[in-house]
Amino acid sequence: MTSKPERQQTILELIRTRPIGSQEELRQLLEGRGWEVTQSTLSRDMKELGLARVQTPSGPRYTAPGGAGEEKHVVLDSLLPQLFVKLDGVGEMLVLKTVPGSAQVAAVALDAEDSADLVGTLAGDDTVLLICRSAAARERLSKRILRLAKRT
Repeated sequence: MTSKPERQQTILELIRTRPIGSQEELRQLLEGRGWEVTQSTLSRDMKELGLARVQTPSGPRYTAPGGAGEEKHVVLDSLLPQLFVKLDGVGEMLVLKTVPGSAQVAAVALDAEDSADLVGTLAGDDTVLLICRSAAARERLSKRILRLAKRT
């Protein structure tokens, strides 16, 4: 098996169907499916796919932000309960605190949803600034995030 798109599709399938915490674990799973890849090839594939390693309460895990259609919502729905720490807001802005090292993954998942209420995000290590279209949009988005994070 040598097709890069097929290999990358297999990587995405593995990441989306089970918790994987290390490149070596992913490499071994690929090997079990008939893909023998070097660490450098795997690193390149992961970078091209936009995979991110996030801290969760059960340990580090790779995730694939974004996607198409319904998958966008599944990513945010599955990530927020694991990454959420706190949410606060004022005016048209929200500040989402995440577990360390996870803000960028949360921001990508939020941006991928293409919400009419959200203008954009800015992410650091554990903080995401969400800029909303209005104070009413901030309230709607805040309620949605809290519901997804299972904090309501």
